Amino acid sequence: MNAHTEIHFLFVRWRQREASKAAQCSGSSSLCTWVEMWRSVLPLLVGVSLFLLQLPDYSSTQEALWQDYKHGLRGSEAHDKKHFCTWNCLLFTLQWPGAFCQSLDERKLCSIPQSINKWTIHGLWPVKVFHCCKCWPMFESDVQELDAELKEHWPSLLKDQPSFHFWRQEWEKHGVCAACVEGMNSPFRYFQICLKLRQQFDIQKLLEDAGVTPSCDRPFKLVEVQQVLAQHLGDKHEIQCVTDPKGREVWFQVKIPLSHNLTVGCDHHADGGPGWNSSHGHPCPPQAPLYYFPIDHQQPQRPCG
Repeated sequence: MNAHTEIHFLFVRWRQREASKAAQCSGSSSLCTWVEMWRSVLPLLVGVSLFLLQLPDYSSTQEALWQDYKHGLRGSEAHDKKHFCTWNCLLFTLQWPGAFCQSLDERKLCSIPQSINKWTIHGLWPVKVFHCCKCWPMFESDVQELDAELKEHWPSLLKDQPSFHFWRQEWEKHGVCAACVEGMNSPFRYFQICLKLRQQFDIQKLLEDAGVTPSCDRPFKLVEVQQVLAQHLGDKHEIQCVTDPKGREVWFQVKIPLSHNLTVGCDHHADGGPGWNSSHGHPCPPQAPLYYFPIDHQQPQRPCG
């Protein structure tokens, strides 16, 4: 007997007993009072019980939600069977703080900590997906062991955005989808992998060794920078620029395509979709002079006037 049938059976039995008691009511005023009280209260209790039985089971709901995550589904997308684990490529994106403020619509919001003098991490993004399942929240304790390294290599460069908020945003938008791969299937593992990639792709040292250093006056040719980086990043990386108020093309980011196993050279353009052009930069024009501005901690909005 299921719960609904059992409640209905009990309710019928109660009605039968109440009819019997009502027949005896004339002989006892206290019995009449008792009968009338329960006659008014019990239907309400039965109604509440039936309502509660109709509510979805919480554990079942949570299990379904996690199953949706496991198969890369989110909300209405679960019904549309759009999978967030079907991506083929990742983009490991590094940004240059000297040009970051130029990428903002409101440059006054920019702030570069004094300790930041190197390329920093912007994110590790699965290509073809942009917003992931929100069923996996991230807490500060998840990355507590990595806090010092993250603040050094993945700081927030916005005045009103604490670094943890930046990291949590990247996890929710990109990391949960990246977690489809076992080696990145937790906030700790995802950010740990990003820090290892930052160490692996030390493009600042590559550039310095080739004589490519920040300058307000000396522009570079895009092709010569590509040649320096291709030895280490492969020939499918993308150098991105922003245009400053004086019309100069300022080097802002480098996007490095990686496969599931984090090897260089995944064909990200074949995937298409959002996530590839999810930032403010644009591919640097091949013929335009390429400026690599120095970092100015005092005036980050205008490092070169």
